[in-house]
Amino acid sequence: MKDTPAPIVPARWEKTGEHIHASCQVFDVSYARYRHPGRGRERDFVVITAPDWANIIALTPDHQLVLVRQFRFGIDDLSLEIPGGVVERGEKPLAAAQRELREETGYTGSRARLLGSVRPNPAIMSNVCHIVLVEDARRTDELAWDHDEEIEVLTAPVDEVFAWARSGRISHALVLDALFLFAPEWERLRGKRA
Repeated sequence: MKDTPAPIVPARWEKTGEHIHASCQVFDVSYARYRHPGRGRERDFVVITAPDWANIIALTPDHQLVLVRQFRFGIDDLSLEIPGGVVERGEKPLAAAQRELREETGYTGSRARLLGSVRPNPAIMSNVCHIVLVEDARRTDELAWDHDEEIEVLTAPVDEVFAWARSGRISHALVLDALFLFAPEWERLRGKRA
C-alpha cells in the first residue's frame, strides 16, 4: 500500500502594491505586485478590474426564456445569450438586472431574485457576475440599446435552450453558468406544472 502524500494547501500571497497600466473603456488593466509568504518571491500579476455584471434568466408566463443574439467583437461572430450588462456604480444587482432586461429586450417581470453570483475569470478578473431570475417576463417597453448595440430578441422553450447549451449552440460561459444555476428552479417549476 502506497503512502498518500499530504495535501498541498496553497498559500495566500500578500499584495504589496498595485498600479494601473491601462484604463480602457470597460475595464482597467493593472499590475498587482504580490509576494509569496513562504518563498519570499515577489512579482507583478496582471489584474483586470471591471464593473460587476448582471445576467438575466427571464422566464415568460408560458415558460419560454428570453434570449438575445448579438455580434461579439471578441469572437468576431454572433453569440446567442441571455440578456445582461453592467451593474452601474451604486446600483443593486436586482435593479441592474431589471434595467438591463428592459433596455435590451423590452421585457419586464413581476418577480426578480438572485440565483447566485459567479466570478467570470478569477485568474485575472476581479469582478462578479450576478445571475438573476425574472419571472412572468412580458414585452412591455420600447428597446433602449446602447450606441453600439444591435440585438435580435427571441424566446424559446426552456428545454430547447438547455439542449442548445448541451449541443454547443450556446457557448457563452456565463450563460452556461446561469443555466446551471437555473436548472434546479426549472425542475421545481416543471414539477408544479405536472
